[in-house]
Amino acid sequence: MTDHTTAASGAQPVLLRGGRLLDPASGTDTVTDVLVRDGLVVETGSGLSAVAAEVVDCDGLWVAPGFVDLHTHLREPGFEDAEDIASGSAAGAAGGYTALCPMANTDPVCDAAAVAESVWRRGQEVGLVDLFPVGAITKGLRGEELAEFGELRHSAARVDFFSDDGKPVADSLVMRRALQYAGAFDAVICNHAEDPDLTAEAQMNEGEMSSTLGLPGWPHEAEEIMIARDLILAAGLGARLHVPHVTTAGAVELIRAAKARGVRVTAEVTPHHLSLQDHLVSSYDPVLKVNPPLRTEADVTALRDALVDGTIDCVATDHAPHAPELKDQEWEHAPCGMLGLETAFAVVNTELVRSGLLDPITAIARLTTGPAGVRSVGAHGSAVATGGAANLTVLDPQARWTVDGRGLHSKARNTPFHGSELVGRPVHTLLRGRFTLRDGKVEA
Repeated sequence: MTDHTTAASGAQPVLLRGGRLLDPASGTDTVTDVLVRDGLVVETGSGLSAVAAEVVDCDGLWVAPGFVDLHTHLREPGFEDAEDIASGSAAGAAGGYTALCPMANTDPVCDAAAVAESVWRRGQEVGLVDLFPVGAITKGLRGEELAEFGELRHSAARVDFFSDDGKPVADSLVMRRALQYAGAFDAVICNHAEDPDLTAEAQMNEGEMSSTLGLPGWPHEAEEIMIARDLILAAGLGARLHVPHVTTAGAVELIRAAKARGVRVTAEVTPHHLSLQDHLVSSYDPVLKVNPPLRTEADVTALRDALVDGTIDCVATDHAPHAPELKDQEWEHAPCGMLGLETAFAVVNTELVRSGLLDPITAIARLTTGPAGVRSVGAHGSAVATGGAANLTVLDPQARWTVDGRGLHSKARNTPFHGSELVGRPVHTLLRGRFTLRDGKVEA
């Protein structure tokens, strides 16, 4: 069995010289050198040297742990025309990620060990990021019978995070059993927060803009009712609950209050819900159609504040590629979802760091230690310290670039940021000391 944390050996040492090391795990924020050898960080400090090392000038750049994405759709198996593990891994490396958690809504669904192991092994073969598959909560995502949690947990993929993402577990008894069963493994249940009875036929956020456009509205209560129910169940069982893609101010208040009561809840927010609002839907551009929908300015403000104060633990992309022939339809027929891996850091940096709302090390924390604290992802998101795995990213926080959807590594093109100027992007990514992104180019 190959371990997720096995270090590479025999590769040329790498000396990252003179970068600003942002390490949330240790609270380090200083200009220093980082020496990498045999897949490990072997030394940090000023004025380092090493025989035969490749020296990388990091003056003006940030050095940080590799990013961890809790919420990625890689579409393999079953929908490889939109994305596959190779293209999705390349997008991840380009985005500064060293670990991705592909969701279970593939075909076949990841509700059995064989599927989880095939995804995990394919990730190992591609070798650009480590994959930590998400297991389904229920068989076939039907919301009726629990998936084989124990089999998935004890598989080579070591699944400890379960979600029917895209489909809520609407039956309260099934959800209660899922939380109870997962508790036996100290695993996490992540339920898609949507009351389907309230969103039937919904096309966008319910509000002034939906009324103006005449599109069926998606009320905020649909998200908040489901979160409230799940928080009550999790509190009663002492179970671990993770709330995906939070979008409303009311949901933030529910999570904040639950945390204050000691409920074992964590939460994530997407870059697009931190930066885009529902008025944009007036363009009828189907790339903006997403589940849950883009919300109001007040909601965006609440999400940003919650990310700053830690009510929301992490940024997760909900990277959702679609084949162009599916996404490029009239609004009402287009599927929900947008790309996220390659623009996540730039959006966070542009919208929150450069505006002064989020300091750099906290921003890095929400992309590294935050998600790593939700589920087990091996040696990712951990401290940049002697003896630790060299899963790293090097970022240029000043780089201005215009997003070109055609130039992304994903097979799909459905990015809402196409044509937008963003600031900041990864320059290098290292997985166990080996470059997966070098000078902005993904290594083969």
